[in-house]
Amino acid sequence: MVQSDEEVGVASLSEFDREQAILLELDEEGRVEVGSLSSRFGVSAVTVRKDLERLERRSMLRRIRGGALVAPRSDEGAFEFRQRIAPRAKRAIARHAAQLVRPGDVIAMDSSTTVYYLAEELVDIEPLTVVTNGLRTSQLLLTNSRATVIMPGGVLRRASESMVGFFSDVLAGRGRVDKGFFGLVGLSLERGLLDLSPEEAHAKEALTGACRQVYGLFDATKVERFGTHPFVTVDRVTRLISDTGVPKDVHREWTRAGVTWDLVDPDAAPTLTPAGGPARKATQLPKSGGRS
Repeated sequence: MVQSDEEVGVASLSEFDREQAILLELDEEGRVEVGSLSSRFGVSAVTVRKDLERLERRSMLRRIRGGALVAPRSDEGAFEFRQRIAPRAKRAIARHAAQLVRPGDVIAMDSSTTVYYLAEELVDIEPLTVVTNGLRTSQLLLTNSRATVIMPGGVLRRASESMVGFFSDVLAGRGRVDKGFFGLVGLSLERGLLDLSPEEAHAKEALTGACRQVYGLFDATKVERFGTHPFVTVDRVTRLISDTGVPKDVHREWTRAGVTWDLVDPDAAPTLTPAGGPARKATQLPKSGGRS
């Protein structure tokens, strides 16, 4: 079989070029797999594993079984850094979640990048009231939509570009929020949805406490991540929405526990899986559903 010029070029990549290609894919997708890289580079799986080992020693990624993830950080990182992780998957998740929002809704949104992408999908919905602690999200909606934006106040956290603090007193006695959309750093059946920052977790805990329905939005790289501070328990999660890269056994465990978990293919048209029923078009989904 005759290889194309492009195939020959990829197969002849140097060690340095392979490493750069791996880091670029991590930057775009948040995850790489040994088998895929082996086929792409035209080298053995052993060679790819050695490439990953070298990068891990330099703290540029974290190896997992069958591949690698973006290197863990002591904090969740600056907004711009987080935006560069798996943007295609996050946008697909956001498009999917946007189908849950209806004119007249009062919704809560955190400062995560996936929820920021959701805000981009909601600019044409009106009337809409948004309670958010995310500076980027509030600025986007202020500039591009007619939504009423409410910020609870607090202390500015520069790394995440968010307002943090104990919002419970601010939100108490002002009615319930219809739906809340939250990013996460990790998740646990025992502890619920997790964050790394105690300040972010406290803020999210207050926001979720005001919500009738709670939605967790995250790309598949978060499944293998370590989180320290829970902000909502499993029994209060209405629905999880992620891309299709999550391990099947993890998805199975959560669905067996009674949590609806939608898997979104970034290349496919979005649909929603109603709690307790087969998949169908989001436009047919009732306004409320799942856990309350």
